[in-house]
Amino acid sequence: MFHVDKTYQGNIQALSDVSLEVANGEFVFVTGSSGAGKSTLLRLILGSEQATRGQIIVNGRNITRIKASKVAPFRRQIGFVFQDFKLLQNRTVFENVAIAREVAGVPPKDVRRSTYFALSAVGLKEKRDRKPPSLSGGEQQRVAIARALVNNPVLILADEPTGNLDHDVAMEIMEQLMRVHEKGTTVMVATHDKDMVNRVGMRQIVLEKGRVVDPD
Repeated sequence: MFHVDKTYQGNIQALSDVSLEVANGEFVFVTGSSGAGKSTLLRLILGSEQATRGQIIVNGRNITRIKASKVAPFRRQIGFVFQDFKLLQNRTVFENVAIAREVAGVPPKDVRRSTYFALSAVGLKEKRDRKPPSLSGGEQQRVAIARALVNNPVLILADEPTGNLDHDVAMEIMEQLMRVHEKGTTVMVATHDKDMVNRVGMRQIVLEKGRVVDPD
């Protein structure tokens, strides 16, 4: 990412001259207070929003120049984990994960195989027929991680993935993301939880009022 600005309507400057680099297979925290620009940064990398200025290179591709027809295939290379899970409440755990493969046009046999694999990776294969309301918050977030994993992404982006969870469950979720990283996937986690960041001990990218600053 090189000299990226993001300005919203009303001349609201969310990011200012942001340049940063994340190596393949790295685990990085994006930290900063509320409103610092963490979520905006992740959305720009995902390609769900466009930068006002600058260049964003993801997996060797300049996504600021990507054609509209290529956006969806590009985004399938990235898994996204939300703070509020964003699970379909009337669908089973299996269906919530499988849908990410189905929309990619994958044959049903391959959908089943990859979905079972993703659920096994997060320890939820036995709960595949349950629906989200019957699960704990930590289990729901693990479903969300499985959904992010199912397309075998090169990059996982997690936006405050532990924000709605108590401390012990939050550590379990962070350990799950660390296991994903250990298998070679690049992981970026946006969080304001300084204690969590200090306990895990990975590199930080610190945002302050939309700018990258040196960690304390």
